[in-house]
Amino acid sequence: MSTAEDPYRVSMVCLGNICRSPIAEVVLRQMVEDEGLGDRVVVTSAGTGHWHVGGPMDPGSATELRAHGLDPSRHVAQQMTADRVGEFDLLVAMDTANLADLQEMVGDRRRPRVVLLRDLDPDGDPDQSVPDPYGGGPEGFNTVYRQVEAACAGLVAGLPELLADR
Repeated sequence: MSTAEDPYRVSMVCLGNICRSPIAEVVLRQMVEDEGLGDRVVVTSAGTGHWHVGGPMDPGSATELRAHGLDPSRHVAQQMTADRVGEFDLLVAMDTANLADLQEMVGDRRRPRVVLLRDLDPDGDPDQSVPDPYGGGPEGFNTVYRQVEAACAGLVAGLPELLADR
């Protein structure tokens, strides 16, 4: 069981950590807080690529989050590497390519668990990727937000079991 001293650690992962995974991080963190689990669950995000490390999220992602009353200002892009995967209990991939990259990084380790985000949406299409909105218009970021919100709700619903099984 996780405690404030040893929280359950989740990282939302996409390619560059500027579009999809930052939206997922902010949405999931808010849901975790709303459920009163903020002291037991730590939510971060990362990219499998290094291109944007140290930078802010994409303006389209930030605009979409603000439209839903969420604060995008704390985000700083970082990279997920094989050396870092052991810091987490759960890695949540935004697409099937990132899922494969994460599974390769984790290898035969017992932990962390690696899942595809949309598999967590009980009403969604399993085995589907969250589309990358990079370089597109506002509708792409809105699609990402809606898919992320639904899947994060499914993840939060399953947190009590994940915390108990730890």
